Amino acid sequence: MSAQFGKVGVLYGGRSAEREVSIMSGTGVHEALRSQGVDAHLFDTGTRTLAELADARFDRVFIALHGRYGEDGSLQGALELLGIPYTGSGPMASALAMDKIMTKRIWLQHGLPTPQFESLDADSELRLVPDRLGLPLILKPPHEGSTVGITKVSGYSDMKEAYAAAARFDETVLAEQFITGRELTVALMGKGRNARALPIIEIVAPQGNYDYEHKYFSDETQYFCPADLPKSLADEIANISVAAYRALDCEGWARADVLLDRQNRPWLIEMNTSPGMTGHSLVPMAARAVGMSYPELCMAILAEASCKLQAPARNA
Repeated sequence: MSAQFGKVGVLYGGRSAEREVSIMSGTGVHEALRSQGVDAHLFDTGTRTLAELADARFDRVFIALHGRYGEDGSLQGALELLGIPYTGSGPMASALAMDKIMTKRIWLQHGLPTPQFESLDADSELRLVPDRLGLPLILKPPHEGSTVGITKVSGYSDMKEAYAAAARFDETVLAEQFITGRELTVALMGKGRNARALPIIEIVAPQGNYDYEHKYFSDETQYFCPADLPKSLADEIANISVAAYRALDCEGWARADVLLDRQNRPWLIEMNTSPGMTGHSLVPMAARAVGMSYPELCMAILAEASCKLQAPARNA
């Protein structure tokens, strides 16, 4: 089976704020594919050019990049132009999911639950935002992941500093209603009607602080897979997550982050179209719960690699 994939590039590293995580993800994926007999090669898009990528003559690539220039549709568009099949979602779905504001607008159009929000810029009256969204609230850059630039705002006096922290990464800042409750994540695989959810994971971080350190390096964070939920509620969360995935036209794989409030109402937070594949990552954990090893997961994702923007057939 591995021979059919030909020469495979594992795209990792990159230039985003999540470069360090991507290096860990890409290294893990590369080792897993090699263990299955795949002719896999690491390719750091942060230090090498598109010309070099074209010259490498990969038959397909596994995208293990996170954040800008790897998860946001820009690389996916370049791969379409180069005609190189790639893992995960296409340019449009990747761009939409990377933009948390656009994601929320689409989910609302589809009647899916997501916390109230506002889009802020340098001219916004920051002191009025808590009156509309309540306190505490969350400020975050809409094009970053891995909790980069996120601040929980507890008082009016915190708004200016929190805005500045997020604005370091984005000109526009997302202000979002804070949801108190349980933190869940849902790994998703497939495409269209064949999209499916893997077992739900509950994340319990120290003091409820699931920040960058607790995501990737700490052994204090606890994970429960499958999450301890009534079947009817677990099914509801899975169905909402699949609907959110389809609404953005995602494919291949992704991970939906969900908050469950104290009334057991689920709220969609974001969709990650190139989730982490590190030793602490959640998609491999969910896959293990259904008997799929890390190498098997990598192989399943790689098998779905394709170009998405197929040109229409011309009349003879």
